[in-house]
Amino acid sequence: MSCTGPRPETAIVPEPALCERARLSRDARFDGLFFTAVRSTGIYCRPVCPAPAPKPGNVSYLASAAAAEAAGYRPCLRCRPELSPGQGGWRRGESLLARALALIEDGALAQAPLAVLAQRLAVGERHLRRLFQQQLGVSPGAVHGTRRRLFAKQLLTETRLPVTEVALAAGFSSLRRFNDDFRQAYGMSPSQLRRHGADSDSAAPGSQALTLRLAYRPPFDFDASLEFLRQRALAGIERVSDGVYERAIGTAQAPANLRVSAWPGGEPALALHLQGVPASQLQATVRRVRRMFDLDAEPERIAAALSADPVLRPLLRQRPGLRLVSGWDGFEIAIRAVIGQQISVAAARTVTGRLLARHGVSLPPHAPGGFRHLFPDAATLAGAGLSGLGLTGRRIATVQAMATALADGRLALSADAGLERFIADWTALPGIGDWTANYIALRALGHPDAFPAGDLVLRRQLAGGGATLPEADARQRAEAWRPWRGYAVLHLWRQAATSATGTTS
Repeated sequence: MSCTGPRPETAIVPEPALCERARLSRDARFDGLFFTAVRSTGIYCRPVCPAPAPKPGNVSYLASAAAAEAAGYRPCLRCRPELSPGQGGWRRGESLLARALALIEDGALAQAPLAVLAQRLAVGERHLRRLFQQQLGVSPGAVHGTRRRLFAKQLLTETRLPVTEVALAAGFSSLRRFNDDFRQAYGMSPSQLRRHGADSDSAAPGSQALTLRLAYRPPFDFDASLEFLRQRALAGIERVSDGVYERAIGTAQAPANLRVSAWPGGEPALALHLQGVPASQLQATVRRVRRMFDLDAEPERIAAALSADPVLRPLLRQRPGLRLVSGWDGFEIAIRAVIGQQISVAAARTVTGRLLARHGVSLPPHAPGGFRHLFPDAATLAGAGLSGLGLTGRRIATVQAMATALADGRLALSADAGLERFIADWTALPGIGDWTANYIALRALGHPDAFPAGDLVLRRQLAGGGATLPEADARQRAEAWRPWRGYAVLHLWRQAATSATGTTS
């Protein structure tokens, strides 16, 4: 992929010649950035498809799986389009399309009609439909429909979950609707597809243990992501060891756990092992893990936007696969951001551990993974006693104000209205400044453009030579990094941490 400059937001499909080279070379860096529709077979494929390459005259390039299915193509059973990473620019930017796609990815259209989605985005329903048709060539409903069918296809192929549970996991209200939708789109029933495409027996029928493949676009420095999480891991709720991240999830009544590791054989994918997760929560769990490890990032596109800066250029070369690691639970990250103001990572972890021991949800002895706690929710901490944990009076007031605002719905851990509005809403709380609000956006939401301009480590790295760049100058310099300022921050923090005993949060 060319790194001569950032791709415009409106350029949904790469140039045909670039697509052709990527298809013929099976370049994994393009996985999910376009799909190949083959007219002679009626199927659509990923650029990495191992099947013999079709003749160029039989091929057209489409922006999304939804566009391919709307045109009447069926997903390839060999390369499995359901495994493609999403286009990070679409789903995580500040544009209206990006925010709409992010909400659809979070299941907005499974819970409410399009009119409600449009209202959340402060636009008219007709305008939203027109935008999708202009930019993607499909309706919002088609994007949602393709998304749930492909997730169902992955479960049918990689697990032995009963078809009824697959339907529930994919968001279908009944088995009949699932079967009808599947036959209409793919020309076969879910059971027939399972017989044709099954490649795993990761769990016995009726078991709640399974393994799913989560693909990404290389390069990806998984070890760096694990190290970032290891330094912040809370005992009793999560652990990082031997190339594996594990965490307790679920509820006290229905405890579950997840485990993330590299997919064997060097394939650009992670293995997500789940135990105890009910079918209705599978899609949300996969979505959160993908966001947590930033699996939809477009490394080459990000590098193209940031490499013009002379300070960032060598950092991007040194660590081309650095990802914007976020957290499993947004509320937990927000609490830890407040606790960690102006103290080291180790000290913040100690104080948070005390909070977890006092107010965390206790798990039964038989909980999967041997974990002891779940992090408390906002309603619990809103009225909890927090003295004696090592927090100052001001920090206690901030934690409780934040928890109260989230519990009663006055505050949200989402950027529906954009990053600027998110920062404004959060800095209206006592004790939440620009740094904390941007840090929460960066780590709780995985927002690619969050930028804590006042961060001292960041400003020292930008100045070099022991000086500190003024905050206004840091903001001005970072304008050229949009919409990927968050990645620049991560690279600068990482550089500081490796060159000295830094205390970046």
